[in-house]
Amino acid sequence: MRRLPGLAGCAGGNIGGVAQKNPPADSLVGPCLSLTEAAGRLGIPPGRIKQLLRDRKLVAVRQADGTLGVPAAFLDGEHILKGLHGTLTLLFDCGFDEPEAVRWLFTADDSLPGTPIQAMAEHRGTEVNRRAQALAF
Repeated sequence: MRRLPGLAGCAGGNIGGVAQKNPPADSLVGPCLSLTEAAGRLGIPPGRIKQLLRDRKLVAVRQADGTLGVPAAFLDGEHILKGLHGTLTLLFDCGFDEPEAVRWLFTADDSLPGTPIQAMAEHRGTEVNRRAQALAF
């Protein structure tokens, strides 16, 4: 099997932009969409989703059954949540891998309040990015 970049040590080496979903994170992330469902919501071919994952513009989690899922919170209707790509880039530049980035996005932060992903959905991405930038120091 061919390995592709951006894998963060996930078993199988299928595609990049994949976070291993573990039991504690399951309750954090919430519902996920299959790659096909996510592609349908975005109105793009399933192959384009894989390209977004490789480019780290979107991150998927590996479900307990081994399938990949895009957290539903990463989509806003028919679009990727505004600012997600920039925030992911900040987190990766701070040294986070995919699982750590997903965990950070879905972990409550009293200073926001709520989780970073909730703040982004409420159009408070600037606050989220400030906190992400502070992680580098």
